[in-house]
Amino acid sequence: MTSVLYDAPGPKAKRRNLIFSAVFVVLLALLLWWIWRTMDDKGQLKWSLWKPFTESEAWTTYLLPGLGDTLKAATLAMIIALPLGAFFGISRMSDHRWVRMPAGAVVEFFRAIPVLLLMLFANEFYARYTDVSSADRPLYAVVTGLVLYNASVLAEIVRAGILALPKGQTEAAQAIGLRKGQTMSTILLPQAVTAMLPAIVSQLVVIVKDTALGGVMLGFTELLNARGTLAANYANVIPSFIVVAVVYIVLNFILTSFASWLEARLRRSKRSTGAVLGAEDVDELNAAEIGTPGTGKGGIT
Repeated sequence: MTSVLYDAPGPKAKRRNLIFSAVFVVLLALLLWWIWRTMDDKGQLKWSLWKPFTESEAWTTYLLPGLGDTLKAATLAMIIALPLGAFFGISRMSDHRWVRMPAGAVVEFFRAIPVLLLMLFANEFYARYTDVSSADRPLYAVVTGLVLYNASVLAEIVRAGILALPKGQTEAAQAIGLRKGQTMSTILLPQAVTAMLPAIVSQLVVIVKDTALGGVMLGFTELLNARGTLAANYANVIPSFIVVAVVYIVLNFILTSFASWLEARLRRSKRSTGAVLGAEDVDELNAAEIGTPGTGKGGIT
């Protein structure tokens, strides 16, 4: 099919693509065969190394508790970072310099610092200036670092998503008398959410994976840290890494699949009905915002 951005390949291009695909498949098969032979030669395919993963003890004692802590930290970070990122993203678009400049400084500052460094700073802060127990400190530090970094990234995603909308959306809202706050909450944000969803989900996947940094540096008992304890007890380092990698892949696949389903649902629900917004509708919208009943007259200041 030919479109503005894509030309249908001709006979030569089809043959060339077929050859490239065949070469890629062959090289991939050779790579997998080399990995298999290497692991076999090193004794990493012995059943004794993989058997623990077929028993419940390895999961209930090590992997599942670690996965639970991973999901706990990631969920807390997501819940806090999403609204915080939306707040700073919208604040960076404010007409008031005293709002726009501080918000921009906060976003640029925390976006420039590695998330691991933020976790280490947070851990030291909680150790020196708070009464957080040593058992809970790694969780607090991991969540704090993830929130500070990812909120700043999400702020830029929100700002870019809103700025990507056609200017006609804002101009039309102004033409019917909507104020900037009403335009943002009722017109721009609902449309931008659908466009931003893939980028937001990508950042949420990063949050899930970055919890492993806390396990490496702070002793947070997340999935990768629990894997280390399991491997020490069963002496199956490589198999444990492979199993944990598969768990991460499945977890992130579920997250991205849910996001794809949600994006499609939002797109279907936001299709235009062809209805025209009249003056009375605008009056009711203004009246609802100030908490007074709509009169059908005036209502726009």
